[in-house]
Amino acid sequence: NNELQNYVNGSADGKRVTELVDGKLNINCFKGSDGKIYSGRVYAKVNTGWEYGYFEARIMLPEGKGTWPAFWMMPVDNDWNTNPWPMCGEIDIMERLNHDAFVYQSVHSYYTQTLKEDDNPPNGTIVSIRPNDFNVYGVDFYPDSLVFHVNGVRTFTYPRIDTDKEGQFPFDMAQYLLIDMQLGGTWVGEVDPSGLPVEMVVDWVR
Repeated sequence: NNELQNYVNGSADGKRVTELVDGKLNINCFKGSDGKIYSGRVYAKVNTGWEYGYFEARIMLPEGKGTWPAFWMMPVDNDWNTNPWPMCGEIDIMERLNHDAFVYQSVHSYYTQTLKEDDNPPNGTIVSIRPNDFNVYGVDFYPDSLVFHVNGVRTFTYPRIDTDKEGQFPFDMAQYLLIDMQLGGTWVGEVDPSGLPVEMVVDWVR
């Protein structure tokens, strides 16, 4: 997506990209002395993943031009040769851009991306949040639907439907969780480097 961040393990330029502070996980995004932008990504990709259940995280999001924090899911079986994106599907429990006082919750698949069937049924919604506070983002993962929540309130449901078109509901397989701090790219647009560093604070994931 033409994003600017470089994901590294542990540290870059003497600074941590992920660290525990007062019992919370900070994902830090900063500009190094070499001019590159560094950030962190954490994920739970166990061999079996999780197939069905409720997943949520309590997160405080950063603000800044070009910031793009996300909490999302992908299938464990997402080999780019045999099950490439968007065939494998993607579940975006939360994405936030710039200084927005709202987040995006959406799903992506061959059906929505390639066939452009993103209105039958609608593949996403926009939900208001408390911009400078912790919010809880969640999804119920069922065999026939995905039900999204923000702060305990149901916001959006994406169902499996009867259709002869390919790839409408590829989500009936084991998934894993990702949380990352992205910066810039085709969707979010320009970055203001003077707004760095920023941090995404994760209270818990369950």
